[in-house]
Amino acid sequence: MSAAGRHILAIDQSTSATKALLYDTQGRLIDKQSIDHRQIYPRPGYVEHDAEEIWQNMLAAVRKLELDDLLCLSITNQRETIVVFDRATGKPLHNAIVWQCRRGDPICREFAAAGYGEMVAERTGLKIDTYFSASKLTWLIRNKPEIAKKLESGEALIGTIDAYLIYRLTRGETFATDHTNASRTLLFDITRLRWDEDLCRLFFVPTRALPEVRDSTAMFGTTTLGGVVKSAIPVCGVMGDSQASLFAHRCFKPGTAKVTLGSGSSVLLNLGPRLQYGGDAAVSTIAWTHRGEATYCFEGIINYSAATIAWLKDQLGLIRDASETEAAARSVEDNGGVYLVPAFAGLSAPYWSPDARAAIVGMTAHANRNHVIRAALESIAYQIRDVLDVMRERAGVELKAINADGGATGNAFLMQFIADMTGLEVTAAQMPDCSSLGAALAGALGMGVHGSIDDVARLPRDVVSYRPAMAKEQVDRLYGGWKNAVKQVLAGAGAGAGAGAGASI
Repeated sequence: MSAAGRHILAIDQSTSATKALLYDTQGRLIDKQSIDHRQIYPRPGYVEHDAEEIWQNMLAAVRKLELDDLLCLSITNQRETIVVFDRATGKPLHNAIVWQCRRGDPICREFAAAGYGEMVAERTGLKIDTYFSASKLTWLIRNKPEIAKKLESGEALIGTIDAYLIYRLTRGETFATDHTNASRTLLFDITRLRWDEDLCRLFFVPTRALPEVRDSTAMFGTTTLGGVVKSAIPVCGVMGDSQASLFAHRCFKPGTAKVTLGSGSSVLLNLGPRLQYGGDAAVSTIAWTHRGEATYCFEGIINYSAATIAWLKDQLGLIRDASETEAAARSVEDNGGVYLVPAFAGLSAPYWSPDARAAIVGMTAHANRNHVIRAALESIAYQIRDVLDVMRERAGVELKAINADGGATGNAFLMQFIADMTGLEVTAAQMPDCSSLGAALAGALGMGVHGSIDDVARLPRDVVSYRPAMAKEQVDRLYGGWKNAVKQVLAGAGAGAGAGAGASI
């Protein structure tokens, strides 16, 4: 199939906004539009989105693009957010419950205490945590009897955001998701590639309400985008946002890795076709599926990356804009012995201490504003090394480079410090929309524009590379200081300084 003049419309439905992006089949961005949606907080710890608003925003964003000669529509999305919607109309029956929402915590504790953790990990690669979708559904079924009744009767359906949008786009003709999104629900067996009946029973989720699961490069019906285009186009290429970013970076071989530097950071390491279990280091998940074959990966989640910089601005008033941090960090010779451990919501992999609380340690009278700003930036690199060290040891692979995307890649000080601390070449993408690009490339592969994943790997990329330059003795000294700072924070959590304790400064 000739790629000349063909365009791919990619929908990137994220936690904060819905983007419509137009690419050519070589992955070059032509145009994009973005519309934010409301963040709904019904009570502390609860986070919701209006799924109808998201649908309308998607259509509005698409209408702002100049669409012509479309090959297909591809979708990438916030992964664990869940929607229950009406089978007949596609309309949501409740606000979408967002991956950040903690309402499922008591349910997760209940099931973990009952000893289900090992079974869940073995079948899903995940931990029993409300970050994933299942406990949110259990909460809905227990607390909303009208929804439970409709799910049981078949009047209501369950989907991650991709499945919900596909259902609306195809006017109910396609009720399907892809393997990457299914693998984030706690209901999917990632070895057998199917919904697990035991897990569905455990979480009280009727399997009849769950979507068909297809390859990431599969066809998902056709759409006119609610009449926006005259001739229906295929929906092809569907992938959760973090995995789509891994795909965009061409991390197709075992041992290749990426880090997305957002509010938190998601580190993914390609494991190839053989599933391995991350233990305490990471969760195991599906990177993508193509032609019925799964590629697996480790994922390590870092809670606070760019969000630490936002804290410096919004809570401490040390900066007016994140762009100031690079000059501030370079204005001092080193960190002055100051370390910031951003455990504002506990410490995640590889420490797994939810009761840990943030601290700035090592300050003397010599320390100033710039040392604290530098410490905040450095904390991002230290956490990435923490996760990578354990992940690559667990996987038994040798890493030579890591690919980076996200807004923070524009900070050259941070990129170089990540290279120095990890001992890896850091390849920073020069375009911010890696998730939508990954979905578009998967769509082009599924449509036959590219004959193989190897063909996709040969497509051009626009990157800036940073190579390790710091002496090993200095790296060891700085990283040793970080580990000591983390020990102090963990000791405080162990001594009961967890729940309710504020940041220690």
